[in-house]
Amino acid sequence: MNSGQGRRRVTIHDVAKQAGVSITTVSHSLNGKGVVAAATRQHVVDVAASMGYSADAIARGLRSSRLGVLGLVIRPLDSLDSYQPVGVDYFMRFAGAAAVEALDRGFGLMLVRDPTTSRVPDIALAVDGFVISDPIGNDPVIALLNRNDIPLVTVGRDVEHPEFTDWVGTGANADCAAIIAHLCERGAKSIAIVTGTDVNSWNIDSETTYLSWAAEQGQPVILYRQDETSGEAGGRAVAEEMLASESPIPDAVYCLTGRHAAGLQTRLQEAGYSIPADVLVVAGSDSEQTRNSSPPITSVDLMPERTAREAVALLVRRLEGDTDLTPPLIENELRIRESTNRHVN
Repeated sequence: MNSGQGRRRVTIHDVAKQAGVSITTVSHSLNGKGVVAAATRQHVVDVAASMGYSADAIARGLRSSRLGVLGLVIRPLDSLDSYQPVGVDYFMRFAGAAAVEALDRGFGLMLVRDPTTSRVPDIALAVDGFVISDPIGNDPVIALLNRNDIPLVTVGRDVEHPEFTDWVGTGANADCAAIIAHLCERGAKSIAIVTGTDVNSWNIDSETTYLSWAAEQGQPVILYRQDETSGEAGGRAVAEEMLASESPIPDAVYCLTGRHAAGLQTRLQEAGYSIPADVLVVAGSDSEQTRNSSPPITSVDLMPERTAREAVALLVRRLEGDTDLTPPLIENELRIRESTNRHVN
């Protein structure tokens, strides 16, 4: 259930107390009126934003009845270098499918960037409920929505709050296990994994599954973490680390992001390694880069359309008062391509 149910709304008195100023100062600071020192005004704005008051001031009246609008926040896009990352079509497919599913259920869909930042208008919270894709641990967006009693479901869990159960499972554990099994079937003896750095269930569950497998098999852990914003350059950087290491190059590499996989594969090929004869390469998310690489890279289709439909359906059921919700688990599909087409004798 949503852990924000039943919480009291933040008032201007709460903001004044927290900021250590008068109610009048809070009002003037937030409305841009009166004579308030710049530092004090900014302090009040920051405190109000952290408590969720400013957004609630407008949204409260507008949300007093059903609006017929759902909100969508895609957290990985908030941390990437662009809201239109080159070659990454997962998020656009997800957003499009979510919009169509919302329409089928009588709602519109509004795509919102991180509503905890000052760049988002207060009216962004004037919706019936939110879908949050890939929340980070202790996600401030979830905290903001809970403070304002706004229903929400997530795609992937908040790893720091196991008590929150309204989420759609993305299958990271199963994907990692399936990829390791596939690589072993193709003759891999030493498997490396390259995760992202965002603290979300996709990265953490994948890493946990890999570490468990390595411990069970007695294989040395070969783990790299690379910022999601680094794109193909990040994959090249990991390859450079491998090439500079005194240890042999692993004969299989699992990169969670398609951009990292494409960059790593290209750099290893430049260094004289053959894909897949010398190194098998797999990506945990399909993308333009994985499909168009030479050779094309085996990747996981994260099924964004199916995931989006399940998330919207779950949210609508929440809005309709259904309390007996079983979070669905999405089964993704491994698209086998030439990068792992090594024949085992």
